[in-house]
Amino acid sequence: MHREIQKMREIALVYLDRSGGLQKFVHDCKKYNDAKQSYAVYRFIISINPSDIAELDATLGNYILHNPMQAAQIFQSVCFVAIKTLSLIEQLQTEAQISILLKPTHLPPLPSYVLSLSAFPFNYTSQRFYTSEGIAIAMGTVTKYTQGARFLCTEETCPFSEGFRYIRVHLPGATESATVRNDFLCSLCSSPLQEDMKFRVLGDKQIVEMIDAKVLNALKGYSNDKSHFRIQTFTVFLRDELANKMQIGNHYKIIGIPACVQNGLQATACIEVSSVQLCKPNGPPFVGDNFKYLFSLTSSSCWRFTAILANIFASQVVPPGTYNTLKLAILLSLVQTCEKENADYLDLLIVTSDTLILDRLLNYSLCLLPRGIRHPPSSEIFPSVSKDKHGTGSASIQACSAVLAKGGICYIGDLFSYKKDKLELLQSVLESRTTTVFIPGKKYGEEADQQVTISVQTNFWSFVDVDSSSKKHTQKDNFLIGQMDMSLIPPNLLDGFGLLIYNEFPSYQLPSPLAYHILKKAIHPEAMLYRVSQQFRTQDYKDFILFAKNLHVELSSEAENLIQGYYVASRRVRRDSVHGSTLSSSALTILISLSKAHTKLSLRKKVLEEDALIAILLLESSLTLKHGKSALCVAPNPVFPFDLSDENSLQERDSYLMQCHHQLLKFISAYGPGIHI
Repeated sequence: MHREIQKMREIALVYLDRSGGLQKFVHDCKKYNDAKQSYAVYRFIISINPSDIAELDATLGNYILHNPMQAAQIFQSVCFVAIKTLSLIEQLQTEAQISILLKPTHLPPLPSYVLSLSAFPFNYTSQRFYTSEGIAIAMGTVTKYTQGARFLCTEETCPFSEGFRYIRVHLPGATESATVRNDFLCSLCSSPLQEDMKFRVLGDKQIVEMIDAKVLNALKGYSNDKSHFRIQTFTVFLRDELANKMQIGNHYKIIGIPACVQNGLQATACIEVSSVQLCKPNGPPFVGDNFKYLFSLTSSSCWRFTAILANIFASQVVPPGTYNTLKLAILLSLVQTCEKENADYLDLLIVTSDTLILDRLLNYSLCLLPRGIRHPPSSEIFPSVSKDKHGTGSASIQACSAVLAKGGICYIGDLFSYKKDKLELLQSVLESRTTTVFIPGKKYGEEADQQVTISVQTNFWSFVDVDSSSKKHTQKDNFLIGQMDMSLIPPNLLDGFGLLIYNEFPSYQLPSPLAYHILKKAIHPEAMLYRVSQQFRTQDYKDFILFAKNLHVELSSEAENLIQGYYVASRRVRRDSVHGSTLSSSALTILISLSKAHTKLSLRKKVLEEDALIAILLLESSLTLKHGKSALCVAPNPVFPFDLSDENSLQERDSYLMQCHHQLLKFISAYGPGIHI
């Protein structure tokens, strides 16, 4: 056995030399030596490529993967000999003072190296490297732990009452009491050992709760997936250089060693992490053949493709040709989702008297994105703070719905179901796209209070039930033409939502196709009632939206001038003597976001005037609901003024939109002097 160990030490030295690890080790030693200070523990991180080291020596490669603690001792011996031979650290006295952390760059892509809490058995006793994936749903504040400590024998005549014979270092899964206690005994004279507090080495520690990404499927409102699975959070320990490497709500792939931490009578499965890697969403797939064929058929017009998309969208939930404006707005919001900072967002607030059908439509649409979250009313929309459950007494920030919907949609349901303080917080988030969590220091054992700002990168969907709101207050009589009574909603919150959409059909006037659809679905829930449902399946729409949302689009100068001209003219037209312009400053951002979304939905990379026109008509319709008609005077349903039944109706719609464009240019020239179109 000794001969095998010696051989592995030689291979370890060869690997360090070939991989550049020896050069890095010498550089790290120089920093310790230059400090001219004695440490109880000298900590070194060694990056290991399992493939390369297995090619050099299969035994050592197997040792590193399956016995990482013992493998670290081999590298510890090699490093100690190197330090003494090359005189790298003058203050170093014993081999026990060297702490080696092996960090594999990857693990073999085999099932036996994957750890999942949703699968049995969960082998947390092997103390070897595993890889795992999950979403960070709770994060604690960074606290201190003992990296290493020096102990001395209390018997003065004992040779171990001085020097660095007894060194305790943290091992994966070990608690603080396992590293530092007062019941250690001297191996030479059996006298008690006492810690030399001057040499205690502290490090940073952060506790993170992760959960399998499958939980996102459980948080959607509607799904065809009938599979059952077990979901449980698991605890992750980030130490030293890995502290604050994770952000709440992100999806990560980790490599670490599982362990079981005992806290009183409770045992918690955890993973000591050695590396963290952000999991990026899969690249955009191809667009289905049916969508390609439809795109080629409608290439003569910039408006027809998106019109047909909206017309046939969600045919599993509502019949084709119904709720076209609403479905177009949903599609635009779906493709305007991403996880980038300062992204373009498109939030929807829908006014309806038929909440059941609307709820079904929105739930179905959520499932087209990897991160579509239906907010459960019993929980919090935005992050909250609670005490860490592992006995540290520190604060832990919980993710909640809006953060879990990162890069997707958070559907919060009926707006009137929330109290005033929640609506004020929602308004603040819609304006800044961030939320701040306050952590009182006294409550969580910290010296000072903390404020943690968390980015909220999601689109919000909500609705207002006209029938329920009309019962809560007496409606006013002094409305302008086209204006709806929205006085129950704070004006700033109303402006925070990008689009206000009015649902076309009240429940007591259901069109016959919709009534037929509801009855048929009630009898045969799985039936495909329309041919388009078979040609354009839910998976086809998922692939299409994933492709479209990843398109990078740019504004053309013509589209930019049209948007700017409309914005300036509207600010001059929509004014009152008390408050000035009723057009919010965010309207320009919403126009650009709508234009880019329509361009993505049209599978183009440059925003044209035609895209800007659709954006302007949608926003003008939204402004009419809020403030009444303006001099532009668009129709009640400006984007879909009539049913799309055949090619002639598409041609009529194109002619109508051309007239709208001409009317818009007249409006800009009349009320936006100085704007050159």
